[in-house]
Amino acid sequence: MLGNLTKSSINLKNIYIRGNQFKDAQGRTLTLRGVNLGGSSKVPFSADGAPRHDAGLYENREVSFVGRPFPLAEADEHFARLRKWGFNFLRLLTTWEAIEHAGPGRYDEAYLDYLHRIVRKAAEYDFNLFVDPHQDVWSRFTGGDGAPRWTLDAIGFDVTRFTEAGAALLHNADGDSLSRMIWPTNYAKLACATMFTLFFAGNDLAPLTRVDGVPVQEFLQGHYVNAVKQVAERLKGLPNVIGFDSLNEPSPGWIGREDLHDNQSLLRLGASPTPFQSLALGGGIAQEVENWRVGMTGARRNGTRQLNTQGVNVWREGCVWQRNGVWDLDGTGNPRLLRPRHFAEANGRPIDFGRDYFVPFVRRYSAALRSVDPELAIFVEPPVMSQLPRFEAEDAVNVVHAAHWYDAVTLFTKRYFSFFSVDFRTGKPVLGNNRVRRLFEGQLAQLKAESRDRLHGAPTLIGEFGIPFDLRNNQAYRTGNYARQTAALNASFGAVEANLLSATLWNYTADNTNAHGDGWNNEDLSIFSRDQQTDPADLHSGGRALRAFVRPYPIRTAGTPVKLYFDMAYRIFEFEFTHDPAVTEPTEFYIPDYRYEPEYTVELSDGTTERDLVNQRLRWWHDPAVELHWIKIYC
Repeated sequence: MLGNLTKSSINLKNIYIRGNQFKDAQGRTLTLRGVNLGGSSKVPFSADGAPRHDAGLYENREVSFVGRPFPLAEADEHFARLRKWGFNFLRLLTTWEAIEHAGPGRYDEAYLDYLHRIVRKAAEYDFNLFVDPHQDVWSRFTGGDGAPRWTLDAIGFDVTRFTEAGAALLHNADGDSLSRMIWPTNYAKLACATMFTLFFAGNDLAPLTRVDGVPVQEFLQGHYVNAVKQVAERLKGLPNVIGFDSLNEPSPGWIGREDLHDNQSLLRLGASPTPFQSLALGGGIAQEVENWRVGMTGARRNGTRQLNTQGVNVWREGCVWQRNGVWDLDGTGNPRLLRPRHFAEANGRPIDFGRDYFVPFVRRYSAALRSVDPELAIFVEPPVMSQLPRFEAEDAVNVVHAAHWYDAVTLFTKRYFSFFSVDFRTGKPVLGNNRVRRLFEGQLAQLKAESRDRLHGAPTLIGEFGIPFDLRNNQAYRTGNYARQTAALNASFGAVEANLLSATLWNYTADNTNAHGDGWNNEDLSIFSRDQQTDPADLHSGGRALRAFVRPYPIRTAGTPVKLYFDMAYRIFEFEFTHDPAVTEPTEFYIPDYRYEPEYTVELSDGTTERDLVNQRLRWWHDPAVELHWIKIYC
């Protein structure tokens, strides 16, 4: 199976790694153009498509995720559509809750069997994939998705009291009244911050906390790793399973926090307690906290708010952090901080989250999955809004840098302006179409540089990028005009292509609706919606902003790509590469019939081409005597 590859290449079943590139068995460079499948996989399946903010949230042990990302009866339709649109790779979502919701060590065999069938069906449509154990802000019960409820119960939380105490904001509890994109603020709130801190650093930061006699870090981390291992064992032997994501958008919690009186966080929006205020709030002590709002130029303080005026305590038998000596009550019943640097130091030295906790976690996770299948690749993404930690050379073998990237202004404001963005490294606005384009391209170039410098030259694949479709208060759903969405998504694709990157677009949600979006936290980023589907027999029907993402690209290149450019408006495609003398197979392109008539024009530097209109392919046999090869395709 190694074909023309050297023995030093890494075998990834259907895909290989050589240096910073993905390769096929003939040694051609692969462009992996994929999609996340799917947005509603974060929540249990509901046959009637009902949104998950209902009274059944806390009845959680008997839920089922069979049917996520879609029922098996629909699989042929969705895979055929995605193949028609030119995708060749998938980031397949699962969650820890989907696997182990019934209790510690109790795995959902029906769901694992269903997942196996979905992956086999994907192979019938030539989709390779990696599995993403997805989470956002820890769990559905802390405002996101991911971990089962019993993880919170085990350390003494009463999850039914979170909203009243300001420990978490839940779409399930507050419904569609929640501010748009407010869910990431949960990363800094008591429930999520506590769980991630214990998951990664419980041994050092909560040594007195045990679950059934087991240190809390081992209890949480061990169950997570073993749950994902169940998936690896069930999918073992399927050649289209390339690898596993380590953990979607991990958070350090409060690990490394120097000042517990400071409310710096990923996003300040709405009521924003400091860590110390969060501890007090969880203990039933009312607090006056800062209130923030987000505008086009960033976050601004907008007064204060009183939280937990009813004195609701989220702990059944006392606060974990109180028991571990972080804080206590003084003689008058007021909270006092006993260890201001508790989360900043461990074992006599300052904490570095990446070095001390994240890299060791990835090492443990990788070893566990590769005990099932030694060929699995591990797709690693850094903590949210953080730089990739430095990995040792032995930890970077068979690893892919799978960072996420979004135009944050469009994502958080649900407005798109081609001439305006914000450089979040400097906090300064960026004005002008060309400057914004260079900003996007530069941000992605920086991610490639991190792969080179911190992951020993591993390949980079953008695990998520995309745009919200409910721009300007759902205007397109009323008018049918998706021009802004198309322009916004084209800008993101342009930045990916300028950096010659592989990527998986967020997302494809089979049961997306205009009313409820992707069915989770008011998000609506799916490139497909039944509500836009006018002709079920037409695979393009239901697609949103098709002109932006149904675009030509090189699937397999007989050498090293040098330039990739697509002008969406004029349908001009340009590509350059330098050839690999060891490769004899042709370069192969996806040329969508949605954008190109059969008589499209091809200009070449050299060689000959062959059109496969049925499969939307163009094959190019280049002349090895030419050093730099170029092709231009247009109508």
